[in-house]
Amino acid sequence: MASQVASPSASLHTTSSSTTLSTPALSPSSPVQLSPDDVELLAKLEEQNRLLEIDSKSLRSVNGSRRNSGSSLVSSSSASSNLSHHQEEDSWLLWGRIVNEWEEAYKKKEKQIKELVRKGIPHHFRAIVWQLLCNAQNMPIKEQYSELLKMTSPCEKLIRRDIARTYPEHDFFKEKDSLGQEVLFNVMKAYSLVDREVGYCQGSAFIVGLLLMQMPEEEAFCVFVKLMQDYRLRELFKPSMAELGLCMYQFECMIQEQLPELYVHFQAQSFHTSMYASSWFLTIFLTSFPLPVATRIFDIFMSEGLEIVFRAGLAVLQMNQAELMQLDMEGMLQHFQKVIPHQFDGGPEKLIQVAYQVKYNAKKMKKLEKEYTTIKTKEMEEQVEIKRLRTENRLLKQRIETLRRKVHPWQID
Repeated sequence: MASQVASPSASLHTTSSSTTLSTPALSPSSPVQLSPDDVELLAKLEEQNRLLEIDSKSLRSVNGSRRNSGSSLVSSSSASSNLSHHQEEDSWLLWGRIVNEWEEAYKKKEKQIKELVRKGIPHHFRAIVWQLLCNAQNMPIKEQYSELLKMTSPCEKLIRRDIARTYPEHDFFKEKDSLGQEVLFNVMKAYSLVDREVGYCQGSAFIVGLLLMQMPEEEAFCVFVKLMQDYRLRELFKPSMAELGLCMYQFECMIQEQLPELYVHFQAQSFHTSMYASSWFLTIFLTSFPLPVATRIFDIFMSEGLEIVFRAGLAVLQMNQAELMQLDMEGMLQHFQKVIPHQFDGGPEKLIQVAYQVKYNAKKMKKLEKEYTTIKTKEMEEQVEIKRLRTENRLLKQRIETLRRKVHPWQID
């Protein structure tokens, strides 16, 4: 992983051997005044963002080839071909300064860094910034990776089966037995060995695949472990998928509160939240949006967690409410599968803008979590009680039958 940026015009490669960055401090801090240089650079980045909104058609597309394991395969939709070389240098300088002074920068300027992430991480910096955001650098488990690959996992057959279904159109993964398929198998297998309870879940391969487009497999493995541990993904991918049920409940309550007419329409059509939104949470939109757009959403996810999925999901519904209100269940399913993914071919700027106009209250979400837990606990208690009553009823029938045979032994059924 490169921790020094020599020049904005130089090519930045990430390797695991040169990591010298210290662990970022994630605790909130009071606002700190920016230096004049930072203010100037931020102003120029604002101008970049304005140009992007004007010329969204010039956003870069996915880079379909990979030169080496440390280079990025997804072009950043935050950069425009109309930006001057000077403006691009400013972006490089600012992100280079942030990366090289990460601990101090994040401690003092967390809010500003989050704002920059929302505008898009330059693709050359994406690998290292993602690792810094989730604190995945220098993880001891990285040393175990090569040994894990020598072991056998009970999930290997399932993983092999699904590899070809993960990014089947992407050059890095589409060829059978390609490097992409092999490293994807390696990371999924390694994780299934360190987390036997979760093992392997199909949706997780899309997340790992995106990580592998950005960084070598050992680093992708460490980032994935962090995402599973610290970003609620492990709970989402557990066999019971209880956390997914919670997310569906919270998201449905947001729809009921903020888009009440659409909520009533969904209910009338028996169009359940899980029918369209499950994949949003399980793959962070990676199976729903064009890859450059989903990668921008993933930037924000790395910085702010699942909140962006709730925000972007509600933004999608808000932007499509008029059309959805005219459709029945089958029509809505087709709309989600065929129409919505192409609405953002030009880039994610409008979606992100609307997403941050969505009302999101962390305290309200916590309250909904408690409500959901109470509901599920009550349901489980009722199920236990029903099971107990059925058992008692069966035993009572057996006892009656035994007594009947004793009293009337000559009777034969």
